[in-house]
Amino acid sequence: MKKNGWILFIFIVFGLLAGALIAKWLEPLQGIAFLTKSLEAQMAPKLDLYVMQLNFDLSIQISMLSIVGGLLAIWLYKKL
Repeated sequence: MKKNGWILFIFIVFGLLAGALIAKWLEPLQGIAFLTKSLEAQMAPKLDLYVMQLNFDLSIQISMLSIVGGLLAIWLYKKL
């Protein structure tokens, strides 16, 4: 398989999503709350030009399991 940046990007996105899904499933367990607790970062720039208004909202929620999923995806990509 030919390796390129887009394939790595897709691997990382799927790894982050898999980690987030596992964190959501394991959220009720109190003993591993440090792995499932997510941190949220938001950005909402606005541009008002009187005639036109542009709003862009970006919200990122990441947990330790998401990071582990992303790192695992990078490791799998390198093993290909």
